[in-house]
Amino acid sequence: MKIKKSSILSLIERIEQIQDNIEKEESAFKQRLAEIDPIYKRSAKNLIHYNALRKYDIRGVQKKLKNLGMSRLANSSGHVLASLLSNKLILHSLLGQKYKGRKKAGLSIKNGKKLQNSYAKELLGYRSKGRRVRIMVTQPTESAFNYPMVLNMVKNGMNCARINCAHDSPEVWLKIINNLKAASKHQGRKVKITMDLAGPKIRTGDIIPGPKVLKISPERDEKGNIIQPVMISFIDVISEESEPHLVPVDPEWMKKLRVNDKLLLKDARGKERTLKVVGVNDDVVDVNVYDTTYIETGALISVNRAEVESAVVGDIPPIEQSILLRPNDLLKVTKFGLGQPTEFDEDGNVLRQAKISCQSPEVFNRIKPGETVLFDDGKIEGTILESSQNYFQVKIKKTKEQGSRLKAEKGINFPTSDLQISGLTEKDKKDLSFVVKYADAINFSFVNSREDVLELYKELFLLGALDKIDVIFKIETRKAYDNLVDILLTAMHSKHIGVMIARGDLAVETGWDNIGWVQKEILGICDAAHVPVIWATQVFETLAKKGIPSRAEITDATTSLKADCVMLNKGTYIIDAIALLNTILGNMESREEKNESMLPQMEKFTR
Repeated sequence: MKIKKSSILSLIERIEQIQDNIEKEESAFKQRLAEIDPIYKRSAKNLIHYNALRKYDIRGVQKKLKNLGMSRLANSSGHVLASLLSNKLILHSLLGQKYKGRKKAGLSIKNGKKLQNSYAKELLGYRSKGRRVRIMVTQPTESAFNYPMVLNMVKNGMNCARINCAHDSPEVWLKIINNLKAASKHQGRKVKITMDLAGPKIRTGDIIPGPKVLKISPERDEKGNIIQPVMISFIDVISEESEPHLVPVDPEWMKKLRVNDKLLLKDARGKERTLKVVGVNDDVVDVNVYDTTYIETGALISVNRAEVESAVVGDIPPIEQSILLRPNDLLKVTKFGLGQPTEFDEDGNVLRQAKISCQSPEVFNRIKPGETVLFDDGKIEGTILESSQNYFQVKIKKTKEQGSRLKAEKGINFPTSDLQISGLTEKDKKDLSFVVKYADAINFSFVNSREDVLELYKELFLLGALDKIDVIFKIETRKAYDNLVDILLTAMHSKHIGVMIARGDLAVETGWDNIGWVQKEILGICDAAHVPVIWATQVFETLAKKGIPSRAEITDATTSLKADCVMLNKGTYIIDAIALLNTILGNMESREEKNESMLPQMEKFTR
C-alpha cells in the first residue's frame, strides 16, 4: 500500500498539537496536582491529559490512523500520553526517520492497566476465580435474620455487600454486618461491606387519605363466573403494614364464632353480602367471601345464630390515594399541606385544581419558570409555569397514553435547575458515625460538585476516619456528570475511591435518549483516572424479583464487563440472580477486558 508522505506529516503535526496542549493543561493544574494523594499522582495527571484530549474532535485523526493499521486512540483513556507518543514513533518510522523527541510518557500502557487492577482490588476486594468483574449485592432486611441466605450469597459469588441507610436502623444494619462477616469467615474470603448514605432525595408529600374500605374480589373466569371464593381473616387490630384481606373485629366476639356460621353484612355500596366461617383459631377467624364486597370501617356484621350479637368492623387503613395526570393538566406543587386530586363538576369542569406537596422546602427559592420537572423516575414530565416561595405551578407535558398516577413518596427531579442542595444531609452526618465504624466503604449519594466532596471529607476528618474508609461516589445527576473530572480530582485527596453509575436517576436527569453515551463517557473518564466503576441500577431486576430474566437484562449483564463491579438489587430470587451473573461474567471474561474486545479462538455450539 502506497502511503502519502504529506498525510503522515499532517498526522504527526496534529498529534504534536494535541500533545503540546496536554502539557499546557497539566501545567495549569499544577496547584491541584500538589493536593493529590501520592498514590494517585500519575492517575490524576492522566485524567488531566484525557480531559485535554477530549476537548478536540479527533475523529479525522482516528480514521487516518485506522487506514494505516494503527491504534485509533479509542482505548487510550488509561494511558493517553503513552498512546500518543507510541503513534508518533510509528509514524516517524513509516517515513524512515529516527524519532528524536520525547519517548517516555511517565505512565506506560502496561502500568496504566496495573494501576486500574490495583485500585479495584483495594476498593472492591479480591476478584472471584475466573472473573475480573466483582458482584455487589444490596442487602434486604431479611439478611439480618436469615444467615443461610447471606451464606448462599457469598457461596454463589457475592464479592461486596451494599447496605442502604435510607432503610432499616443501626440495630438491623449491625445484624446484617455480623451475618456477612460470619459468612465471609465460613467461606474463607473477605466480602467488602459498603453503606449508602441516603442523601437529599426530593420526594412528593402525603396525599389526603382515601376512604377506609377494603375491596374483596373473588377470582372469575372469562364469562364472569366465580372460580373460587376469597378467604379473609378476622383479627384484633391491623395496621397500614398488615397483609391484605385482614379485617379488624372485637376479639371477644370472634371467640363466639363457629365453623359454617353464616355472616351477613351490608357493604359500602349498600349491597347485602353473605360470608361463611371456614376456620376458627385462638386469635384468627377465617371467612370465605363469594361476591365482590367493599368492607368499610363501622360496617355491621350479624350472625345467623340469634344467641350471638352483631359486631362492628374496626379501623381499616385508608386506601392510598393518587393524582391522575394527563398532558396539559395543571398541577400545583406546594411547600405545605396534603395533596389532593383534581375535583370536577357534573359537566367535567375543574372545580378544584390538583395539588401535591414537595418534602424539600429549599427548592422553592431555586427553581424558575420554563425549567423542567420530572415525577416518579421520569414517568411524568412537566414545565414550571410560575414559582413563588410557597408553591410552583406545573403544566404536564408527558404521561402514559391513558394518563399516569402520581402518589406520595415519589421522586421529583429538576434536571435543568441549579438547586445548590448539598449531597450530605443531617441524617447522613448522624449515620456516618456508624458507617465509619463498621463499613469498608461509603456510597456517597447525590454528589454534585467539588464542594460536596470537601464537605464529606471534612466530616470524615472530624470523625478521625479520613484515609481509613473508602468512598464510592454515586453519579446520579446531570450536574455530577458535568463536574465529574473536578469531583475526581478533589476526591483524590484521599484514598481509596470509586464511582457508581446510578443509571436510574441519571437516566431521568439526562434523558433516556442520552443515557447510553453518558454512561460511556463516565466509563472513559473513570478509566483515565484508573478509578473503579460500579455498574448499578436494575441489573437482573426482573430475575431477582420474578425468577426469570428478560433478554435485555442478559445483554445488560454482558455490557457490564466494561465496569469493575456490577450491583444487584434485592429480590425474592436474588440467589439465582447472583449465580447466573457469576456464570455470565465468567464466560465472557475471555472475550472482553474493560473497554477492549478480546479475540480468543472462535467457538461453535455442538450438539
